[in-house]
Amino acid sequence: MSNAQGGEAFFGFEQREVYQRALGLVVEVYGSVENLPSDERFGLTGQLERAVNLVAFNIAEGKGRGSDRDFVRFLYQSRGSLLETVCGLQIGLRWKFFTREKVKPTLEICRELNSRLNALITCLEPAGPRPRTLDLRRGEAHAHPL
Repeated sequence: MSNAQGGEAFFGFEQREVYQRALGLVVEVYGSVENLPSDERFGLTGQLERAVNLVAFNIAEGKGRGSDRDFVRFLYQSRGSLLETVCGLQIGLRWKFFTREKVKPTLEICRELNSRLNALITCLEPAGPRPRTLDLRRGEAHAHPL
């Protein structure tokens, strides 16, 4: 059994396309932050590195939990870390640490990975009512959209 990079895969999660895409995103983000100012090492750089690593880590950990319910919970955490990564990249754009041209391909990978995570969550979640959220503007509860 081999993974997408041609190496040997020992665990089932390594075969998942969503996991391979998450690993590719790690490489992209690390490439983007390597030229950030040194005073950002423990700020934006560290936050982006932690967030993007957690995208892949949560996929792997969730798959190892043994149930679809637990896997889905970790996929939600992975998606949250992905959105945190997007936020960090947008902050970097606002501070002019990145150019749009440099970050655009990375944001496109994020968009595509978000779609794949959503599809996997939808596939694994049991059918039934969606979690409810509160619309703070109206004070109304409504079904949570994925």
